[in-house]
Amino acid sequence: MKPRHIAIIGGGPAGLTAAYLLTKEQQRVTVIEADPEYVGGISRTVRHGNYRFDIGGHRFFTKSAEVEALWDELLPDDFLQRPRSSRIFYRGKFFSYPLKPYDALAKLGPVESAHCVLSWMKARLKPVPSPTNFQDWVSNQFGHRLFSIFFKSYTEKVWGMDCREISADWAAQRIKGLSLGAAIKDALTPKKRSPGDKSGAKSLITSFRYPRHGPGMMWEECARKIARQGGEVRMGKRVSGLAHLPDGRWKLTLVDQQGAESHLEADEVVSTAPMRELAQSISPALPPEVLGAAGGLSYRDFITVAVILPDRDQFDDNWIYIHDPSVKVGRIQNFKSWSPEMIPEPGMNCYGMEYFCFEGDGLWGSDDSALVDLAKRELEKIGLARAEDVREGVVVRQKKAYPVYDDEYAANVATMRAELERRFPNLHLIGRNGMHKYNNQDHAMMTAMLCAKNILAGRREYDLWSVNEDAEYHEAGSNAAASGVRLVPRRVAPDGRAQPAT
Repeated sequence: MKPRHIAIIGGGPAGLTAAYLLTKEQQRVTVIEADPEYVGGISRTVRHGNYRFDIGGHRFFTKSAEVEALWDELLPDDFLQRPRSSRIFYRGKFFSYPLKPYDALAKLGPVESAHCVLSWMKARLKPVPSPTNFQDWVSNQFGHRLFSIFFKSYTEKVWGMDCREISADWAAQRIKGLSLGAAIKDALTPKKRSPGDKSGAKSLITSFRYPRHGPGMMWEECARKIARQGGEVRMGKRVSGLAHLPDGRWKLTLVDQQGAESHLEADEVVSTAPMRELAQSISPALPPEVLGAAGGLSYRDFITVAVILPDRDQFDDNWIYIHDPSVKVGRIQNFKSWSPEMIPEPGMNCYGMEYFCFEGDGLWGSDDSALVDLAKRELEKIGLARAEDVREGVVVRQKKAYPVYDDEYAANVATMRAELERRFPNLHLIGRNGMHKYNNQDHAMMTAMLCAKNILAGRREYDLWSVNEDAEYHEAGSNAAASGVRLVPRRVAPDGRAQPAT
């Protein structure tokens, strides 16, 4: 292919993957990243002194050999094999996750356990017919009592939605069809699995790969290799305008941290920017109905409060899900369990207290000192440390961490996608926010890989939207049933049915 200039908006996993593959093929590539310091997007690794911590945990596990080969190509000598360990905290006790029936029932006590078993038996005898929402689906599998204990609070913390507004299809995908009876049977007849076995459900993997200095280590190396291959990564710049020129090329307006403008022309544009923001930046302006659809897309935001404290061996999990409704924290990361090399001082540790919120709400608007104080209090209330143990606290806010799937999102995405594909064959959407799909890192990378192939071929040879939730990828037209929509929480339609996939 004749070299072309390709502008890539966003230096996260999808944007950098596309840039790396295109520069390998001698294409001229410019990546525009708004963060002045870090590449990697939500998969970056933040540094505080010599401490490192993630924005959420990022297990490196995939069913795609192509993605895994790229990981090895980028970081051939820096992956650790880490044991997978997670638990649930509820009312002062820690429960194994995935749930182990004997462990759960024993810790709940004989009276509560009896109520749970009776509730489950009632659900088996008289299930909710054709459940349409998360609450009814999970109650059918585990009984309403166990749903209330182990599913309700955490799910509502993460998504800011009542469980009765979340579609049952998400539960069916995320929980993999388990029931209390199936869990008991599995516990009685356990099957051994080798650490590298990928045949089981994703939620049951026993180990995963992880860069020794966090996922940001890989994306920083990727950015360096892009530069060595002739590409450019411009940091601290955001795209404020995207003008489609009469000759079919693009003119991008960039704004730096001080508000100074610059311009860039490109033959192709690859965007990982949130669809809502992208729509507003395009000129000539999109039709009102398309702008309205883009404006109807919303996002869930995320705060990490990283606390540095002495390591008293309180837990060795990668993370703990906090199902207890008496605290606001939704999940707690133990970064030493991800990689000991993230913690530079012997006898110390770093926990990540994670809070899910919407930009502009009370939690998001709290000042850093108030958030650190909240994290200290809740850490003590949970029993993992004393408030006075915390030596330092660092707050990181992550806008648009999760695309929200409400009852209108599918129609909004379809409207915008159709208009952009019709008018702009040289504008490509990839990644989590670029496609408004709750992709894992490997899925986002695969959309970038297919996009790079399309650009090099000079036509849309692959359908990026057919990257499905199991990381199985289809060429355009090869599987008409592939929806391309990752099953995540979305509101139930007014008629009680789940919103259909695009």
